[in-house]
Amino acid sequence: MTRRTRRLGIVAAIGAALWLAPPPPGLALEGWRLLAIFAATILGMMIQAAEAGAVVLLGLAAALVTRTMTLPVMLTGFTNPNVWLIVSALLFSRAVSNTGLGKRLAYWFIRRFGQRTLGLGYALVASELVIAPAVPANTARSGGILFPIISNIARVCGSAPGETARQLGAYLMVNQFHATMYLSAIFLTATTANPLAAELAAKTAGVTITWARWAAAAIVPGAVTIALIPWLLYRIYPPERKESPEAAEEATRQLAALGPVSRAEKALALVVGGCLALWTTTAVHGLDPTSVAFLGLAAMLVLGVLQWQDVITASPAWDAMMWFGGIIGMGEGLGRLGVTQWFARGIGAHVTGRWWWVMLVLALAYFYSHYVFASTTAHVTAMYAPFLAVAVAAGAPPMLAALLLGVLSSLNACLTHYATGPAPIYFGAGYVDQATWWKLGFIVSLAHLAVWIGLGVPYWKLIGIW
Repeated sequence: MTRRTRRLGIVAAIGAALWLAPPPPGLALEGWRLLAIFAATILGMMIQAAEAGAVVLLGLAAALVTRTMTLPVMLTGFTNPNVWLIVSALLFSRAVSNTGLGKRLAYWFIRRFGQRTLGLGYALVASELVIAPAVPANTARSGGILFPIISNIARVCGSAPGETARQLGAYLMVNQFHATMYLSAIFLTATTANPLAAELAAKTAGVTITWARWAAAAIVPGAVTIALIPWLLYRIYPPERKESPEAAEEATRQLAALGPVSRAEKALALVVGGCLALWTTTAVHGLDPTSVAFLGLAAMLVLGVLQWQDVITASPAWDAMMWFGGIIGMGEGLGRLGVTQWFARGIGAHVTGRWWWVMLVLALAYFYSHYVFASTTAHVTAMYAPFLAVAVAAGAPPMLAALLLGVLSSLNACLTHYATGPAPIYFGAGYVDQATWWKLGFIVSLAHLAVWIGLGVPYWKLIGIW
């Protein structure tokens, strides 16, 4: 029996035990049984009993076979606009990778600002900042674009895992990992967990988080974070080399190898720029973000930036649709059966104290509970809606609570070397030991909380978020 089979067996046994148990007071039997299947599905995602899409498919099959959920309710998840926004955005990332535009932008920033090590760190952050809104798969951003560039630059500068790791490579690996986390928090389309949080916010608290609203809320604390974290890491985990002229030289060679900007790159830049403009002006033209994304995909197909074969073979996009749509469908079922309302009533009856104190405690608990998660998506799926329900029941402004928990859903992945997909990519390079990774992650977590709660919450008050 394989390890995966044993894990699936454990998940099935726990789900069956919950399903057969009597429901708690105030909750109907149908709601309790769907909650049992949902909990088993989340557990399967947490312990990685199988790929996320496979786990969710098994959960959906169990719900249908036991008649705990009807097929029409289940299918509502796959017609959800945010599901198709994720699919579209992942296809955008395929275009960024295929055309080479992401690498060109990264090398351009390195050539321009990479003479000094700290400047190189900022240049790499800036290069990811440019592509983050259009590449929601932060694992793809890391593994497909940034990590190969950083690894190559480190070795060109004479820094490899082992004795020379601290010369340059260790700082660059740690710095870019943390950059991926806080850049994922800045844009609604910068990671797949964000649209899921936005959808759960609408169902749980009745608030609508648009692309523009998320960006407006994140721009000031995000800018401070971008300025602060590379410098902070440079101070507490300094590279031995303060100058890095070889990095700029390598970037120049790589740009020369890429050749002149291709027609496809120009067309992609035009399409992505147009989509960003439309996403930020929804109130003017009335097009929702998913419609804008569809327009962008259509333009890419017409201009030849994407081929239809690229669309139908983009497995990450269709995998995301499977688990994301399935989770949304289950959430819809839980809402219809009164489970969400039952949970909110139960917690609300026991919440005491001022709302801001409750919100702070919830934020800290939500943030540091990520030590037991290996996926930001699983964390959002399991804990975002319950924590948001408790915050709103305590009197916290719904939009404030929804946005704060939303951005923390990416920032909390800074803690460990297994917290999210990009973590094992950068940690696995071998430049930084585990104890150091965790120590730096905890220090960075304190900086995140200081900036996003200490500065972000008052800023959100100033701009009318709450």
